[in-house]
Amino acid sequence: MISPSTFRRVLFSVLGLSLAIYACTARAEEKSEKANDVKIKDITLKIPSNWKSAPPSNKLRLAQFTIPAVKGEKEPAELVVSSFGGTGGGMAANVNRWVGQFAANEDRKVKVTQGESKLGKYVFADLSGTYNKSIGPPFLRKTTPVPDSRMLGVILAVEGKAYYFLKLTGPNKTVASVANELRAAFGANAKDEKPFEQ
Repeated sequence: MISPSTFRRVLFSVLGLSLAIYACTARAEEKSEKANDVKIKDITLKIPSNWKSAPPSNKLRLAQFTIPAVKGEKEPAELVVSSFGGTGGGMAANVNRWVGQFAANEDRKVKVTQGESKLGKYVFADLSGTYNKSIGPPFLRKTTPVPDSRMLGVILAVEGKAYYFLKLTGPNKTVASVANELRAAFGANAKDEKPFEQ
């Protein structure tokens, strides 16, 4: 027979676990409710409400968003959405171009996967290291090195429409903290991704 004190301990443990599960579920639901549908040509992205839309800084961009810095970092991150109709030379060529924007040293890390989302098949490049950030108009091709940076680059193939490029860059911790939100924006899931086959 269970003693009253043991019964109380078990009861309180079960209640505590139930409350913790409820709190996590409520937070997840609250987080998902804070995403806004943003239509960009053929696609609609679910953009978190704290990602602030800004006017595109050049004609190559369809949309851009500023993502607030996490604690301990000074600079925000930026998501840029663009489309050129086709793949712009092929998926592998674009991934290699993104990789080339990071200094080729021991700090550079590259992980490239592929998957299928609600909007179409995609390639997801997760890159980190010293980023050669573009400064000034793109045609000048001027850059400045920014250590401890990260990029999440997506090439999204919308069947019968066009290819869309989502490029999220900024400080490593800030970008890493929103990787799941970026995938959720176009209906992707990291668990379903496989290594990219060039």
